[in-house]
Amino acid sequence: MRDFRPAVAGLLTVGLLTTSLAGCGTAVPGPVGDAPTSTQPDPAAGQSAAESAQPDQRPGRPAPTRRLDVGTRTLALNRGDRPLPVTVWYPVGGDGPYPVVLFSHGLGGKPADYRTVLAEWAAAGFVVAAPTYPFTSQGGSGGNALDVLNQPADASHVLDELLALDGRDGDEFAGRLDVESVAAAGHSAGGITTVGLFTAARDDRLDAGVVLAGSALGVGTAFSGAAAPQLFIHGELDEVVSYASGKAAYDRVPWPKAMLSLPDGDHGQSLLRPGNPAYDVVLGTSTDFLRWTLYGDDAARQRLADDPPAGVAVFDNKL
Repeated sequence: MRDFRPAVAGLLTVGLLTTSLAGCGTAVPGPVGDAPTSTQPDPAAGQSAAESAQPDQRPGRPAPTRRLDVGTRTLALNRGDRPLPVTVWYPVGGDGPYPVVLFSHGLGGKPADYRTVLAEWAAAGFVVAAPTYPFTSQGGSGGNALDVLNQPADASHVLDELLALDGRDGDEFAGRLDVESVAAAGHSAGGITTVGLFTAARDDRLDAGVVLAGSALGVGTAFSGAAAPQLFIHGELDEVVSYASGKAAYDRVPWPKAMLSLPDGDHGQSLLRPGNPAYDVVLGTSTDFLRWTLYGDDAARQRLADDPPAGVAVFDNKL
């Protein structure tokens, strides 16, 4: 089992990480009734950043023009002795194959906390896979915040297993996954996990990243490999992961990037829960970012250039 703790010794202590992330997964309830409900349950270093100034061009194939029905599936995965059950939200029907988004939850959270947003991404044409990490999830073993540093390797393993299903005869995902169009996203500790997938544990399959209320704590800002556009979303009143730490990580990204700042945004509720003015902006911006980076949707990129509602958000666009 790959362990990233030695690589960051001296950068992080258990106390620092615990203090920075305490409660980061508990502020995002996400009501079930707001998510699409058509479900089909299943039991179950490359180039340097300087050498890669431009992102790979996506194929430019049409993104879905209508809201798709959404199914759910569970995958019982493990990485060695680390159990990694995965909940997958995916489009039902449609013309596929669909790009893949790997989503990482916050400390003390679980994938279901984010089901409203993740199901909306799936309805827009993405297969969204969300692992439950063994030591940082709600009810996980020990609540070890330091284990966040092992999660990038977990996330890459989940991608290994999920993408392999595209070529597995008889599997419901066979021929349905666009294995060349993959992004990572995550909230809070999951945002740190996401940054790590582009830095200390670079996964070269990733074309883009979405960091929600995250930072580079413990995983560093040595972004490497082919250019992969990044979207950071952060509330300026975040009481758990400071806005300044998220902005500092964003500033170090050497690739096309954007940051959606919410002047009245906190750590979770205003970003990811319906019923407040910021939610629609967060959902719309993140969805259009994924449509542009994974589908090559030019219309989505044009929408990203539009100014968000005054007073709700400020968009620093360097895409």
